[in-house]
Amino acid sequence: MPHDHPHDGHDHGHHDHRPDRCASRAQLAYGHDHGHGHGHGGHSHHHHGPARHDAAFAIGVGLNSLLVATQVGVGLVAGSMALLADAVHNLGDVLGLLLAWGATVLVRRAPSPARTYGWGRTTILASLANAVLLLISIGAIGLEAVQRLLAPAGVAAGMVALVAGAGLVVNGATAMLFMRGRAGDLNLRSAFTHMAADAVLSAGVLIAALVIMRTGAAWLDPAASLVIVGVIAAGTWSLLRESADMAMDAVPPGLDHAEIVAFLAALPGVVEVHDLHLWALSTTDNAATVHLVQTSPEHGAALVPLAVSGLKQRFGIGHATIQVESVDCARVCVLRPDGVV
Repeated sequence: MPHDHPHDGHDHGHHDHRPDRCASRAQLAYGHDHGHGHGHGGHSHHHHGPARHDAAFAIGVGLNSLLVATQVGVGLVAGSMALLADAVHNLGDVLGLLLAWGATVLVRRAPSPARTYGWGRTTILASLANAVLLLISIGAIGLEAVQRLLAPAGVAAGMVALVAGAGLVVNGATAMLFMRGRAGDLNLRSAFTHMAADAVLSAGVLIAALVIMRTGAAWLDPAASLVIVGVIAAGTWSLLRESADMAMDAVPPGLDHAEIVAFLAALPGVVEVHDLHLWALSTTDNAATVHLVQTSPEHGAALVPLAVSGLKQRFGIGHATIQVESVDCARVCVLRPDGVV
């Protein structure tokens, strides 16, 4: 499991080459350097992470809250299951946006003695909660759509088409607010996914309403809901899996364990790499801890900053803790065997 490390903001090394003591989980003494690096070669206290998207969240929450109220009112009057389903889904997205927004605010808080890694993990939990909310909401939509499909009811298609068109515009515009940040931040990606899914759902409701206006086939309303629910569920599954993996300290997406081992093993004087752990501090920041075995421990002070800067520049790992061991110490290191945590 990853360990908390104090944030002093500087790369540092401690040397103690007494041959009678070796480093272990409880005792960091002989033959190692404990390198702790942030940012570019020195200091980047935690927050090279999520960019501020407060305005985007505020606009998204406001527009979608207004849309939900409109869809519920018109859906009840028009008797449209698809429109009510879209409203339920939009309500879930308002809650999801609030969760994601809250996480981006918390992640800016500085680390403390009680929370040595700060609040970065809240962005991961918000992404996971958003994925679960999305699946629950479309599950409820699907159930109601099946019931309505078995017993079709009349739909005021013209009114439904107008509101669905408005939903398409609002959801599409909100999704665009998070488009630029979604690639590098799972939390923003979850917000984008919600809004994009709503835009697709609104488009489906609009198309169904237009067809009903021409054909009178009321069954198309719940049928459209079922098709769109299936599409959204398929797209949400990857978001759920990725956020759950990050919450369980899996290797973050984009990092290759074997590639990082190869990079570290190629550093000057390194003869072995073990106890490498990679995990996410937030949806944008990654961390690593590792033991490097060197034939000449006295060169450890130069090795640590070299490894830290390489992990940052090549792999985007901004929080790296390096322990350098002598060959003798490595032989008795309790964390050396594969599978030991």
